[in-house]
Parts: sequence; structure tokens; C-alpha cells
Amino acid sequence: MKRYSVFAIAREAMRYHTGWEKAWRSPAPKADYDVIIVGAGGHGLATAYYLGKNHGIRNVAVIEKGWLGGGNTGRNTTIIRSNYLQDPSAAIYDKALQLYETLSQDLNYNVMFSPRGLMMLAQTHHEVRGYLRTVHANQLQGVATRWITPQEVKKLVPIMNIDGPRYPVLGALYQERGGTARHDAVAWGYARACSGMGMDIIQNCEVTGVTSANGVVTGVETTQGRIGCRKLGMVVAGHSGQLAEMAGFRLPVESLALQALVSEPVKPCLDVVVMANTVHGYMSQSDKGELVIGGGTDGFNNFTQRGSFHHIEETLRALIETFPIISRMKMLRQWGGIVDMTGDRSPLISKTPLGNCFINCGWGTGGFKAIPGSGWAMAELVATGEPGPLAAAFNMWRFREGQFIDESVAAGVAH
Repeated sequence: MKRYSVFAIAREAMRYHTGWEKAWRSPAPKADYDVIIVGAGGHGLATAYYLGKNHGIRNVAVIEKGWLGGGNTGRNTTIIRSNYLQDPSAAIYDKALQLYETLSQDLNYNVMFSPRGLMMLAQTHHEVRGYLRTVHANQLQGVATRWITPQEVKKLVPIMNIDGPRYPVLGALYQERGGTARHDAVAWGYARACSGMGMDIIQNCEVTGVTSANGVVTGVETTQGRIGCRKLGMVVAGHSGQLAEMAGFRLPVESLALQALVSEPVKPCLDVVVMANTVHGYMSQSDKGELVIGGGTDGFNNFTQRGSFHHIEETLRALIETFPIISRMKMLRQWGGIVDMTGDRSPLISKTPLGNCFINCGWGTGGFKAIPGSGWAMAELVATGEPGPLAAAFNMWRFREGQFIDESVAAGVAH
């Protein structure tokens, strides 16, 4: 794999850019691998990358039923933060944020990480108390966050109306290290690095069954034939339940569509990520000038990747009061992503009842921000067979034991 650099750009310019190689290979699957990762989204590719980088396991296949990064990795609002209340959540999300801060250098690929700062608005007195609690918890966890006043909010975001009659801004939980990254670039960067280590990324290859012997996984049946493996990692977001059933066990998850939209591009007017959980709308501005707006999940289980008009109305009706400037903007496009939710709205990074089969799912609305930390923790679990400190609390049996990691309360929203 050739390194990208200013010298490579100059060299290729001299020969009319005819010497660039493909970012990753698209080989036919081999008969057998040490590890198969099902799911070529951000979490699956990150798992494969850290298997190679941290544990030296490179006989790996990453199998994707569609195209690389075509699921939730390419269907989110790219927000990155680590200001979570519960200790296990803060640990894995802050590990992810730390990795994001140097990810472009590590992958030799510009993931366009932008630590522009992130604020979570408090628009009720209950939220004020909750976010002050989170500030204190983050200080104990070593996560840098602080409480800012309405006047500081207005200074950071001049276009915001902090005196709304229904939703006044009473302050905000602010994390200066938070921000955004380019979702596609994260997937492409990891894919390129994995391919450079000799791993196989196999697209348009749907898993149709999981094979086992004596309670231990032996491979997967796919639309491109059977592929053997010694270890299997399931990292497929909204379709985790179906894949688990193929392996003979059930997961405590449900799948819903999470919706988002972007506006027409405008001149720069918002250089901070703003989240408003009371009304459940969050917004940032992309490098192309679009306002990226996130909404809520559907109220029923489904697998659609389309948006709906009532969510547009619910989200924008509240955001327009806080941001009057957007009232006459046109919507450019909308979409939905399939997220899987656990009962406590925290993920699963866990061994399963099937030997040498491991699961990573249940990230709900927080998947993109966790990608590097999730991959780091999952790679350790797959390589050693036991969860490390980042993953230990996220086992799939915690619900039976009542050891919840309740981030629905910490987030102030139902998901």
C-alpha cells in the first residue's frame, strides 16, 4: 500500500494521476480464515484493523452483504463526544475520542476530524440538574467537560435564540474536544488500512447461516459459498438479532429507524455542534455548508431506511424556535438508519453462547462516535477470548443479573 503524502500528490500530478492504486482490494473469499468479521461498517472495519495492529492477527475476512460503509456508518450525523454519565460508557467513548484525535495520522487517511466543540442545551430545570451531575461525574472520570451559562452559549452560537417562550436555554453541558468527522472517510480509511495488512474485504456477500460443531463456531454460509473460520465476530448494527438467530441464540435488542436530514448549503453560521434533548433535535454545519439535523427514532420496530414527514415536523418545529434563522431554509434530503437498542440503551460487546463467536451491537444512536473505541475493545475480546477493561461491563448477560448501564437516563431521552 502506497502512503499518501504531499510528495505522492506532486508525483502523481506530474503523470496526470495515472499511478494511483485502488484504496482496497476486492478479492474472492478464501476457503478459511482465522477470523471472520461480519459487517463492513465502521465498527467491523475498526475491529479488523485493531486485530491486525494490536494483536498481529491478519488472516481476517470482513464480509459485507452490501457495499462497504453503506449501512449506519454512511447514514448518521457524525457527532463525536464522550460526556457520558456512567463510568463504563465514559471510558469507552473517551477512548474512542482519543483515537479519533490521531486517527488521520494512524490510518494515513484524512478522516476530517473537527474538534469544534459540542454543547448539550439544558432547556428545563431538570436538565440543568442532570447536566451538572454529569459535569461532576466527568471530572471524576477524567473527561474534560464544563457547565456554561446562557450568555456563554449565545457567545458561542450567535444565531441561537436563548429566550424562547417554550424552550429557553438555561445553560449547556459543553465539551470542547467534541465535534464531528467525515463518516465515509472513517470507513474508507479503516478499509484501506485493513487491506494494506493483507485482510480481505468481501462486499456483496450476505451471510445466510452460521455453522458450528460441538458448540463452537466453524464458519458461515454465504451467497458466495461456505467460508470457514476459527473465530467469528458479528458487527452488523440493526440486523444483529437475525444473525444471532442463525447462530442459535437470542439477543436483548430491538431495531428501529433513526431519522436525519440536511438543509440546502448556506454560508458558515454554526461552528459548534448543538444538541437539544428536550425537543430532541441536534444540529451542526458540514464543510459543504449544509445544516446536518438529527431527529428521533420511529415509535415502532422496523427496518426501513427512509424518513417520514412527521419526524421532520416534530424536529424542526422545536429547532426553529431556538434557531429562527433556519425557518425558511429548504430541506435537501432526508434518510433513516437502522439502529438496534438494548433495554438500558448501552451496547453489547460480549461472548455468546456459541463458542468462539462474539457480538458487538446495541449502540443505538451513539454508534459513530464510538467506532475506534468499539473496534479496540472488540478486537481485544476476539483475540484473547475474554473482554478487556473497556468491554467487561457490556456483556449480554447483564440484563439477567440486573447490572444495567442506564444511559437513557443520562442522555435525557428515551434512546
